[in-house]
Amino acid sequence: MMINTNSFFFGLFPILFLIIFALVIGMFVVTAIRGVSQWHRNNHSPRLTVAARVVSKREEVHSHHHHQEAHLHTHCSTSYYATFEVESGDRLELAVSGEESGMLLEGDQGLLTFQGTRFLGFERQ
Repeated sequence: MMINTNSFFFGLFPILFLIIFALVIGMFVVTAIRGVSQWHRNNHSPRLTVAARVVSKREEVHSHHHHQEAHLHTHCSTSYYATFEVESGDRLELAVSGEESGMLLEGDQGLLTFQGTRFLGFERQ
């Protein structure tokens, strides 16, 4: 008895395609739910202003490549983060704007205002 391998693989392809498609859609749904959930938690968190010190800053560069006909288009974006240390010694890393990142220096001390994981401002003292 001989198994026709072509029909076996072609019969398996639609099943594998559906599984991979479902996984990709599932990842998008989970990411969207996490984003909305974080936004909701931030909105229901109290706005706090605490004495803090800037202990570090970092940048994360993302590049996206798009092929369109015979052309390659590249788009880069940069995310900025600052780590603050409060009086208790706890550290908090928050996403900040590029402009705000440029104004912060490691060692700066002042009043940090934030809401959940949302950076609202830093007033240098």
